[in-house]
Amino acid sequence: MSRFILITPNSDFERLVRLAVTGLHGTLHVFQADYLPEGPADILRQLQGEPPEVLILGPGLPVEDSLKLASVVDLQYPEISVVLAATATPETVLQAMRAGVRDFLDPGAASDAIRVMLERASLAAAGRRRGLAPQTSEHADHGAGGKVIAVMSPKGGVGKTTVATNLAVGLGKISPMGVVIVDLDLQFGDVASGLMLEPEFTITDAVLGAASQDSMVLKTYLTVHPAGIYALCAPRSPIEMDRITAGHVSHLLEQLRQEFRYIVVDTAPGLGEHVLATLEQATDAVWICGMDVPSIRGMRTGFQILEELNLVPEQRHIVLNMADRRAGLTLKDVEATVGAPVDVVLPRSKNLPFSTNKGVPVLQDGSRDPASKGLRQLVERFQPEWEARPHKQLHRRAVFQ
Repeated sequence: MSRFILITPNSDFERLVRLAVTGLHGTLHVFQADYLPEGPADILRQLQGEPPEVLILGPGLPVEDSLKLASVVDLQYPEISVVLAATATPETVLQAMRAGVRDFLDPGAASDAIRVMLERASLAAAGRRRGLAPQTSEHADHGAGGKVIAVMSPKGGVGKTTVATNLAVGLGKISPMGVVIVDLDLQFGDVASGLMLEPEFTITDAVLGAASQDSMVLKTYLTVHPAGIYALCAPRSPIEMDRITAGHVSHLLEQLRQEFRYIVVDTAPGLGEHVLATLEQATDAVWICGMDVPSIRGMRTGFQILEELNLVPEQRHIVLNMADRRAGLTLKDVEATVGAPVDVVLPRSKNLPFSTNKGVPVLQDGSRDPASKGLRQLVERFQPEWEARPHKQLHRRAVFQ
């Protein structure tokens, strides 16, 4: 089926939409015309399969006619989200809201911004479809599911959330809209601020209620980030942590594995019940260690406990953050204490914590930072071709610069 329908005579806008759809599930059907049909049936009869999710009325069409068509679509096909590409004025926005237009799109928007808006409109369409036909299912079987990457640290203050958000953004470039980051630091999670998000829903909403029963409903509870990833943020209040059990976490990750290629989980420091539940589902664990003795010893103790519990994921990646020769320790000291080789070294950087405070990860804004190289190396470890490398390259020693 054609998931997206575009009507426009503007070839430049068509090109941007085609770029935006690249990487998204489903296809784009374009009608190059400067006029609109009498009704949506005239459009749909030219398509095969189920009705589309999103109808984009592009620039070059009479706005008045676009609003009339949108109102008919909203009445006859409420499961289709209509996006209007036009200059937004207060009067036009009000008329569009009354006509049932889902969103406004700037005709000069970049393809990345268009992609985010289309995915947001698709989520709205999925939610409407779910309410209209709760027995239908849109997603095919995804087999074994995606990778669950637990980002962990024995103690706080070592840059775990910074690494997790950059990892998610980096993976989003490999698999647009195929990555979700989950904030499982249920008391003091910072993923929302680290990505400059204001989520409408949190993990509390996702694990309690309708979303826990249906993966399509769950997707409507996620927040879309401009980098082409999803986020499920921590509760608004620390007291909500008591409402979320380890069983909720396990079920949530099982759901997400069937929908996403990569699930990055920013866990709470330590080895609480929610962290252990995550490790039961995890295919990979990224351990973040600071350049200080308590952090290093804590990691060694954590490894010992997890080995006793048989909860060590198949793939383990050790990241030494804030590395600095002036700290009085060497890379060999760290590896000797931890009892395992360090895979990625992130040198001490002023820009890295600043980027987290700003809400724009360094892998998103493309800034040249000493730690960017190490973060990209970490992202590379999760690409399919990485696992095909010789074993000696899988665990090559880090070079402390």
